[in-house]
Amino acid sequence: MSFSNYLETELLDHVFTNSAYTAPTTLYLALFTSNPDEDGSGSEISTSGTAYVRKTVAFSVSGNTATTSSAVEFDTATASWGTVSHVGVYDASSAGNLLAYAALDTSKTIASGDVFRVPAGDLDITLD
Repeated sequence: MSFSNYLETELLDHVFTNSAYTAPTTLYLALFTSNPDEDGSGSEISTSGTAYVRKTVAFSVSGNTATTSSAVEFDTATASWGTVSHVGVYDASSAGNLLAYAALDTSKTIASGDVFRVPAGDLDITLD
């Protein structure tokens, strides 16, 4: 996963200028049909009539990698979500700031009645 412009700036300010940065207490996983890019400008799944909402996500850290510590399961789609190609981690359940994002290894088309799942350990954020 790549960090967003927002998180890059917050971390640089925190480390190099001693500016306070308060980490979010809850993180949320978002699904996109296009690359959210570093500014969060991609196309997140519509919440209107689709049963889509961001889901909480938790990570554990080992070395330089944060990995999802539990499975994330979205609600059953009540309408087409399109082809999910990217995911993003946010600091809020709606709006908020994009923190990190990545393309999926394999895009997944979500039709009405489908459920999108991310198994525990399948989402990594690595710093090199």
